[in-house]
Amino acid sequence: METPKYKRVLLKVSGEALAGDQKRGLDFEVINQVCDVIRRCAEKGVQIGIVVGGGNFWRGVKDGGGRMDRNRADHMGMMATVINCLALADVLEQQGVPVRVQTAIEMRSIAEPYIRSRAIRHLDKGRVVIFGCGTGSPFFSTDTAAVLRAAEIDADAILLAKNIDGVYSSDPKKDPTAVKYDSITYDDVLAQHLEVMDSTATSLSMDNRIPVILFALKEPENIYRVVMGENIGTVVKD
Repeated sequence: METPKYKRVLLKVSGEALAGDQKRGLDFEVINQVCDVIRRCAEKGVQIGIVVGGGNFWRGVKDGGGRMDRNRADHMGMMATVINCLALADVLEQQGVPVRVQTAIEMRSIAEPYIRSRAIRHLDKGRVVIFGCGTGSPFFSTDTAAVLRAAEIDADAILLAKNIDGVYSSDPKKDPTAVKYDSITYDDVLAQHLEVMDSTATSLSMDNRIPVILFALKEPENIYRVVMGENIGTVVKD
């Protein structure tokens, strides 16, 4: 019987990845595939926390930049993450997975407020916990929120599921000579200004010594493969 490499993980899923090829909104074929893999990981005994981005609906800096107050634009982005959280929760429940949604901004009629001890209790009971609204404060990305929640719940690793299959020396869409790294240190990511996460998220993961594994969500099976210890994507660590 296969044994998972990690007991508790924080999975960060970008909003854009949930939109599939349509780039905006929700692609439920993609969401069903992602949730199926999460279910299989949970059945292996892996405790799973999830932070979801909201870029398939609204990105504060990109969509509101220069046209509205940054604080309000970021709050709109936090609301966008909740839409994705509820969609993931619903599909997971349809697949028989016990799940709880917690939000950093209170909205008690649809989700629990984020409370660290309660989140850990849910994880210990085998429930998937989905964290919405980022950190609850403007000027912080959902990548930073993912690292923060990972540190708070004592996650063994951060699984960064994005629209790219690893960390490259430069943008592979613009530079055909870009080299993909199998592993790289936090210091090198910061020194080379590589777009793994924003600098705040990278520094926070470095300070808390939490390994980050970045891989493509285009193949949802990658989540399971990473959890089981396969070398997928790029590992960012000390």
